[in-house]
Amino acid sequence: MALIAPPPLPPVALGDGDGVNRLRLRLWQIFLTAVTVLLTGWFCTMGALAAILALMVAKHVLVAILLVGLGVDAPEELRK
Repeated sequence: MALIAPPPLPPVALGDGDGVNRLRLRLWQIFLTAVTVLLTGWFCTMGALAAILALMVAKHVLVAILLVGLGVDAPEELRK
């Protein structure tokens, strides 16, 4: 009686072992987001004009942090 061998294991992606750098990026994003929100809140206590300017700047900073996390600025070979 013939024995059926199990199928071969699927190929393993060897380039995905970037856990420490990915964690460092996420922690840096959380830190910068918290600093941005706290500074914006502080500027909002200084009056209407300071609040408007702080919110305008914070919006752009937070979008930039988000886009870095999404990998928009990454080189083409790292996006795939």
